[in-house]
Amino acid sequence: MPRDLKIPAQRHPEKAHRPETPRLRKPDWIRVKAPSGEGYQATREIMRTHDLTTVCEEAGCPNVGECWSQGHATMMIMGEICTRGCTFCNVATGRPDALDVFEPGRVADAVKKLGLNHVVITSVDRDDVDDGGADHIAQTIRATRHRSPGTTIEVLTPDFLRCGPEALETVVAARPDVFNHNLETVPGLYPSVRPGARYFHSLRLLQRVKELDPTMFTKSGIMVGLGEDRQSVHQVMDDMRAADVDFITIGQYLQPTSRHHAVDRYVTPEEFAAYEKAAWGKGFLMVSATPLTRSSYHAGDDFARLKAARDAKYAS
Repeated sequence: MPRDLKIPAQRHPEKAHRPETPRLRKPDWIRVKAPSGEGYQATREIMRTHDLTTVCEEAGCPNVGECWSQGHATMMIMGEICTRGCTFCNVATGRPDALDVFEPGRVADAVKKLGLNHVVITSVDRDDVDDGGADHIAQTIRATRHRSPGTTIEVLTPDFLRCGPEALETVVAARPDVFNHNLETVPGLYPSVRPGARYFHSLRLLQRVKELDPTMFTKSGIMVGLGEDRQSVHQVMDDMRAADVDFITIGQYLQPTSRHHAVDRYVTPEEFAAYEKAAWGKGFLMVSATPLTRSSYHAGDDFARLKAARDAKYAS
């Protein structure tokens, strides 16, 4: 019987042993409208026609209605099954299919058809592939650049933990405009939230991007409401700045199912505003810190502000 990824137990077999935890009722500031409208349907149709996966759907992003209605979608390449089993993530876990050599071209065609000024391309982790999928990511960047030379490209990459240094070099050599890799949470929560990853490896990955290409924008984000305290969030900010990260995103963690990591609490908008103020004070060129902030939310507008902030910094 084929696996049905719409069924949570088959989508997340690694979480079957986890105890169920009740999901906290969402406060008013975290509620969003159900996706609808002609723009949403048109974007959805383009994704289906090109047989593309989006992180908007796979990760259950709360902003999918708003973004798709404006023709914005975050492409998720290298399949819809991840080799990692992070306890916060709604992307399916297991053994993925082989990489699709035609996917870079389909992504490029979809970006062209959507008429995007800025596109975010992310992926599952592919620990089953020698280079972690680095060459596939690079091919997707090049194909998109060829089809839409005026579109700026942001990649949200895996950590390439089990790969040699050439994996990261391959992606950077393809020259995305923004290199994003999320730390996701504070280091003390990695064993329970991101057990297959290593905090300082991810931090070093971001730092090395700048060493390979000092002109490339770097970006990283974390979720709050997982059990962290404010001091640890400020430490992550300091660590990111030490790695010369340009752009930080901070958003509220939302629990996908009762077997995922529990929401510790819903962080108030006032606390997010305090985090934003602190991040600006630490020297980030761009900051997005709101309950509904996600890595690719308003990414195009934020990229324009990021570029303007760097221009202003070096003009002064």
